[in-house]
Amino acid sequence: MKRSWFSRHPLCFMALYLILYLSAFNFLNTQIHMPHILVHCRLDDLIPFCKYAAIPYFAWFPWIPFTLFFLLWKAPREDFWRLCMPLFSGMTIALACYVILPTGLNLRPCYVPGTDIFARAVRFLYSTDTPINVCPSIHVFNSVTLMLAYHRCRIFEQPRFRWMRPAADVLCISIVCSTMLLKQHSCIDAALGALLALALDTAFSRMMDTNDLPQMRRI
Repeated sequence: MKRSWFSRHPLCFMALYLILYLSAFNFLNTQIHMPHILVHCRLDDLIPFCKYAAIPYFAWFPWIPFTLFFLLWKAPREDFWRLCMPLFSGMTIALACYVILPTGLNLRPCYVPGTDIFARAVRFLYSTDTPINVCPSIHVFNSVTLMLAYHRCRIFEQPRFRWMRPAADVLCISIVCSTMLLKQHSCIDAALGALLALALDTAFSRMMDTNDLPQMRRI
């Protein structure tokens, strides 16, 4: 099967999607000022606020490009695309959910005291990321999707890379917990983000098994 232009230029594909995603996300954050639903459950009230959760929360940002570039350069090309397909599809689905049913939160503390780096990081986060467009959580969705990729790709079975699987598990769990400890997301957002990741991973696994996806192999 003849490969598409994107399959031959994965860096361009990632760059284009990043531009489209950030543009759409910024548009939604500036246009949606009043959510239709405030997401909340009883468990949210039992989870304490923890400013130190900013460490794994911000670790999410470099973890995504690190994993994508690592698979692009070190793993068979199929593994790279096997991560890209559910990852970018799920992020697009999440944006569509924000349009169809705008959601928001009222969980953040009124003020985060302290002059340490953790308190300042949380205040910076709150000032740049509005508590709207939260369900499902893209932070959680991406983290679970990445973790599944670490367990699926055979390159992480090699002795020198084997440590990366448990490291990905710890990082994923830490990031998921951080979204709730920082009051950035409700438990409902986190649960639906994880379910979306599992659903898309299963769907694309079946598509791969039936050879419905285009062949995207390393040159």
